[in-house]
Amino acid sequence: METVRCEGSPICYSDQGQGEVLVLLHGFCGSAEYWEKVIPILSGSYRVIAPDLRGHGSSDAPLGAYTIEQMADDVLCLLDALDIPKVTLLGHSLGGYVTLSFVQRYGSRLNAFGLIHSTGYPDSDEAREKRLKAVAAIQSQGITDFVDGFVPGLFAPETATSSPELLQRVREIGYKTPPQGAVGAALAMRERPDRRDVISASGLPVLLVAGEKDGLVPMEKTFTADKPNVTKTVIARAGHMSLFEEPEQLADVIKDFAAVLVK
Repeated sequence: METVRCEGSPICYSDQGQGEVLVLLHGFCGSAEYWEKVIPILSGSYRVIAPDLRGHGSSDAPLGAYTIEQMADDVLCLLDALDIPKVTLLGHSLGGYVTLSFVQRYGSRLNAFGLIHSTGYPDSDEAREKRLKAVAAIQSQGITDFVDGFVPGLFAPETATSSPELLQRVREIGYKTPPQGAVGAALAMRERPDRRDVISASGLPVLLVAGEKDGLVPMEKTFTADKPNVTKTVIARAGHMSLFEEPEQLADVIKDFAAVLVK
């Protein structure tokens, strides 16, 4: 992992491969390690950059609530520090919310963008309440117990039964999340606005990826736009974590999408 400083705060990132730049943003209680099965496939054809978002992994985890906009600004700072004018930005779950904020404000820096198991919808009232319960659980019980309870719901039920080692790997990544970082990010997700219009209004190539068995973000919440520039794909057998459940299938989808952009 390498580090840049954004307004004095360290943002850590992985940088592998050469060629057109893909930036991959991970989900809640993840890190760049969420992409460990996908990057080796993509980096043979592309330069792949995967940061630890604010509050996650080895990046800075300040106290207090974050905003999705701050997290997107960190991504912009990283691109500026690396002197990269344009990228294709792909975000998983929380990373998708950050992606949409980036598109809305810094779209000129993008060749294309995509959401992977993510949505333009805001939190429902019920989901907003669950964010507060998550914050309370992290603060009272610690990150380990929270992650232990959180991870099983990310996977398709069949994966939890057939491949428990995948769940354990995601737990291990999650345990490294600073508790105050998880709290700050949960509050950021709770306050994010409806950004479905960002997807529908954009003229950029858009990739929308849903998991066939995603219990957190069902495909109808991902597929909110139907236009010629929008590519919609369902990852068979996957829950919310195709990055681990079906990494080859996900990598092929990303490669097919990115290949059209390279001319």
